[in-house]
Amino acid sequence: MATTHKVGGEVDAFCTRCRLTLAHTILAMVGTKLARVRCNTCNGDHVYRSAPGTTDKPSAASRASASGTKTTRARATAEEKIIISFEEQLAGKDIANAPRYSPKDTYRVDQVIQHPTFGLGWVTAVRGNKVDITFKSETKTLVHATGGSPAEKPAFSPPNAKATGPADKPQAQATEEAASPPSNPAEG
Repeated sequence: MATTHKVGGEVDAFCTRCRLTLAHTILAMVGTKLARVRCNTCNGDHVYRSAPGTTDKPSAASRASASGTKTTRARATAEEKIIISFEEQLAGKDIANAPRYSPKDTYRVDQVIQHPTFGLGWVTAVRGNKVDITFKSETKTLVHATGGSPAEKPAFSPPNAKATGPADKPQAQATEEAASPPSNPAEG
């Protein structure tokens, strides 16, 4: 049985702030789809996210029964996802000449990189001075092309080690007192 929702009604949704499936008040809808909701626990507004494990899309069986035709085998295989393992993706790449990762070096798409922490990976995207590198465990965004000539980088100058007087005296007075010898009341 399909439930009809309306603005102001309640629905169970995943709260992005509470990280739980909780009761929410419906704030906006686009046609028959829920758009924005407000958590009744934390009062946070966010885009509607259905509870994990549920979906608002009809299943393949219900689509087939609704249309009156059976799903063909060719259509079912077209919808299946093909998963290529990490090793299969690296198979055609030059692993032997993979350079060691350095933020100073410049990288290009499909270049294989050897990272000291994450291991072997390849560059999937280049955006300015950042690269997305896919490793076996996950994809990381790292910096690259930070090494320029010394003229491009500002020179480092350490702070001066000047002796200054107390903070409540003006600088000119503090430097004069530091330069003059202390007066000795016993000599007077």
